[in-house]
Amino acid sequence: MASFNKFQAWSENMVEGVNLGSDQLKIALTAAANAQVATNSVLADLTEVSYASCSSRNVTTSSSGQSGGTYKLVCADLTLTASGGTVGPLRYVVMYDDTVAGDPLLGWWDYGSEITLADTETFALDFSAANGVLQLS
Repeated sequence: MASFNKFQAWSENMVEGVNLGSDQLKIALTAAANAQVATNSVLADLTEVSYASCSSRNVTTSSSGQSGGTYKLVCADLTLTASGGTVGPLRYVVMYDDTVAGDPLLGWWDYGSEITLADTETFALDFSAANGVLQLS
């Protein structure tokens, strides 16, 4: 999986009441023409692709906690499937908190080039169990 890039506002969201252990995290997809910038802060800042033919984008949190002063968020891998049409083109995969008002953005992955899923094709998001989606110390 591509490298994780944190949105700047996420640091403030973390200390002001977001709960990664229980909030519903979700994936948004954007095209190359809609590149992410670190100063984006909420879902409305993004121009998303159509999800009419996309499977669920809900992320399952496997664990969320700290050890030795380092917090780690671990999420289950997610496979997106195109069903009944195409999904994309997409280049950026964005994670956001769907529980908190305004849908604050956590971070994004840049896949380097555009990807289009044809009907029945899948796109696997492999979140590292060892390193987690993110670590804070």
